Amino acid sequence: MDNDQFRNKWQQRWAEKNLFAADNMSNKPPYYVLDMFPYPSGNGLHVGHAVGYIGTDIIARKKRMDGFNVLHPMGWDAFGLPAEQFAIKTGVHPADVTKINCQNFKRQLMLMGLSYDWGREIDTSDTKYYKWTQFLFLKLYERGLVYEKEENVWWCESLQTVLANEEVIDGRSERGDYPCAKKPLTQWVVKITDYAERLLADLDRLDWPESVKKMQREWIGRAEGIDIDLLIREDAAIPLTVFTSEAETLYGSNAVLLCTEHPYVKELCHDSDLCARIATLQDPKIAVDDLYLRRHVCHPLTGASLPLYVVNYLAFDGREQAVFSVPETDPKAAALCQRFGLPHLSVLDETDTPPSLKNSESFSGLSRSEARGRIEAELINNHWAVRRVRYRMRDWLFSRQRYWGEPFPLFRDDSGNVIAASASELPVELPVVENFCPGADGASPLQRAQDWVNCNDSTGNPLYRVTDTMPGWAGSCWYFLRFMDPHNEAEPFSAQSMEYWQQVDLYVGGAAHATMHLLYARFWHKVLFDVGLVNFDEPFKTLYNQGLVTADAFKDGTGRIVAVDEAEYRAGKYWLKNSDHELQVFNTKMSKSLLNVVVPDDIIREYGVDTFRIYMMFIGPLGQNKKWDIKGIKGCERFINRVLSIFADGLQCGAPRNESTASDQHPLETLWGKTLAKVNASFVTLNFNTAIAAFMEFMNQAEKHKDYFFERIGADFVKALFPFAPHVCSEIWEQLGYDTIDSAPWPQARVRPVKATRIYINGKYVDDLSEGTGEELVDVDMARSKVIEALERRVVTKVIYVPNQVVNFLCAH
Repeated sequence: MDNDQFRNKWQQRWAEKNLFAADNMSNKPPYYVLDMFPYPSGNGLHVGHAVGYIGTDIIARKKRMDGFNVLHPMGWDAFGLPAEQFAIKTGVHPADVTKINCQNFKRQLMLMGLSYDWGREIDTSDTKYYKWTQFLFLKLYERGLVYEKEENVWWCESLQTVLANEEVIDGRSERGDYPCAKKPLTQWVVKITDYAERLLADLDRLDWPESVKKMQREWIGRAEGIDIDLLIREDAAIPLTVFTSEAETLYGSNAVLLCTEHPYVKELCHDSDLCARIATLQDPKIAVDDLYLRRHVCHPLTGASLPLYVVNYLAFDGREQAVFSVPETDPKAAALCQRFGLPHLSVLDETDTPPSLKNSESFSGLSRSEARGRIEAELINNHWAVRRVRYRMRDWLFSRQRYWGEPFPLFRDDSGNVIAASASELPVELPVVENFCPGADGASPLQRAQDWVNCNDSTGNPLYRVTDTMPGWAGSCWYFLRFMDPHNEAEPFSAQSMEYWQQVDLYVGGAAHATMHLLYARFWHKVLFDVGLVNFDEPFKTLYNQGLVTADAFKDGTGRIVAVDEAEYRAGKYWLKNSDHELQVFNTKMSKSLLNVVVPDDIIREYGVDTFRIYMMFIGPLGQNKKWDIKGIKGCERFINRVLSIFADGLQCGAPRNESTASDQHPLETLWGKTLAKVNASFVTLNFNTAIAAFMEFMNQAEKHKDYFFERIGADFVKALFPFAPHVCSEIWEQLGYDTIDSAPWPQARVRPVKATRIYINGKYVDDLSEGTGEELVDVDMARSKVIEALERRVVTKVIYVPNQVVNFLCAH
């Protein structure tokens, strides 16, 4: 049966009726569910991207049935390196590439039957959008959060641009995996560190995965300690400040280590040999290395002479640019100690509980925490140190020497003074140029557009536009707010729309964005809160990370990558099609270079859109990684066809009664109660695979009781399945003689009320359960669905169940 036969019909009808348009003036309660919008690459979407989009669509459809006014928009993160790299590769202008790619992405998303409000579609490269990105940037500038400075930055020769620290991993670019090196350049920087404390503290208020919050905490890297001022014996004119959060280990320090970018390294190196060696250390291809500077500082407690070393494994941040070497607590310091034959004094007595100090003069015998406080106090009282809170996070490098990005709304005059554009001068439009490739000298391509660079102020005095562009993250820092009011020409969004929608209720996207987009967006939003543009200081109430979809990739005997469509499975192994050459198989993330990308278009054409949607949810929990295996889709296709078939049979006998109460304890009625409970629970955990499994299990029994199913349960079954398989369910619903299913209410329990069952966790009362009709319905599954949030992070070790009286979940502590 061609179960994709209804796709065009229902997608066209949804579009004609504009069913998914959200109303900013509705009396319904609002619900805002948002996907992290994609950057429109030339490769299009693969099935791995589809997982999150289908998941949020299921939630959006269910919330509409629950009576919510749902905002579920989509747009394009169109500026930035991915689109520009594709344009350079193809020779097509980035604006043209972006338009083509956005159209293709939209076609693919519509193919999947996703219920987006396309009337709110935005594109960050549209002047109507980036006018307001520039406007909001000026709010940061006006508050003194933007400055210009020369510093050693990551330069990527292949991309011909500067990258932020977050965009470089182990000396290679996060986009494209190109080698990077440090280079001194003057850049625009945003003071995200001014918000470090709030960004850290407010994580505790967020309903986010602990893993993401942990990554942000570690990235911000707050530490309480002391700054110690040391004297360099060979050059007393140069002060050196070293931060430590573990003052109790100072007696075990045998050196002071500086990072390669420390501002005093250059001053301390007076001979060319040392300078050459330091330059070598800065090469990211060099493994852990160190260099003795032939300089010494005075130990703040003992007066001993400590040698100075420069090492290439410390970061130039607020905490690590200068540290005490303590071999006992740092393996790298221990290696340096061994290499140079430095003395090694153990100062921690781990045999004590808690550990105490030894070999630390009058502080020996004290616990670590007590010794830390006393040593800090002594150094402060002797004017060696001051208390300090430091952060590992550095300010946000905000400029790029590329073409495809938002122009800065800034000018310089003949004296080099920076002048901000006025609101009436926005947008500062990106000029159309023929040569958009980056310059070999690291200069922005916009410098070549002299007609655009040279301009005048209102009095005719010459001005010169800043030629750097903003990073790709700029437009994504606030797009969720523009979705609230995307056609507003007078302001980025109205106060009324912002006050109605408030925070994004559910934000779904990859965990890879933890220390970039998610951190930048939180910072940007807090600035908007401070200037009074929004009345809530966190943008995303609940965050959910969907898992990756992996796929098999193949190699032949020579190591050549073999495309997925060239491999065939037979006799328990994979072979090159039409040959006897066995292939090596390995499972990995979908990648164009590994030729293992599966696009939804092909699957939908062959199996149908609802089969595809069901399968993408069935292969595993939404939040976990899962393996794509085309062999598994057949079962989902059979399930959809069985649903169509049972209703086709039933329609020959008339419309279902679907009575609101059960007249008896039919076994199918009992199973439906369990099934609906599992489906409801899946909307709390977002483990939609359990809902699909419950539907399939129920269908096995429904086919044995077709008349009862059709007369009593059929309509509710269709409503519950609708968010997962909307095309097939819309068709069945119409055949049953009902109005549009999109506005139908979510099915409720249809059984007679009974005495409430009390639900406990570890003996503590949690809730009452009263959906059932007796012992057969009031079971552990239904009780679990009532308290699923409380059980989410617990391990249930035992369940005590007294029918119609008690369900007690015993959980490990």
